[in-house]
Amino acid sequence: MRQAGTYSGILNGGTSGRTGPHLLPLARIKKIMKRSGEDVKMISGEAPIIFSKACELFIEELTQRSWKVTLQGKRRTLHKEDVASAVIATDVFDFLVNVVSKSGANSEDTPVVMKR
Repeated sequence: MRQAGTYSGILNGGTSGRTGPHLLPLARIKKIMKRSGEDVKMISGEAPIIFSKACELFIEELTQRSWKVTLQGKRRTLHKEDVASAVIATDVFDFLVNVVSKSGANSEDTPVVMKR
């Protein structure tokens, strides 16, 4: 009898409850994917899993770069300005430059609303 591979539990939703081993909610990811365009009607079960992992990696990378900025400022608390500096200093995050520059102009109580 063939044994299940390492990722078979991940693709089947895992064994640890409603979201499996994922740190981000798959239902929310699928909802965002469906809202991305009128042409998107059907989404396979594996696609949100891949997006979840990609988002986790993205968050980790941005956090690590932001933390380096925090340490350069000789602080131990990461602030939104650190994230903005990391985004501006990294070419890969150029698509976020407008988002962080707009959020810098807002007060802390005012949420940043992204328009499509």
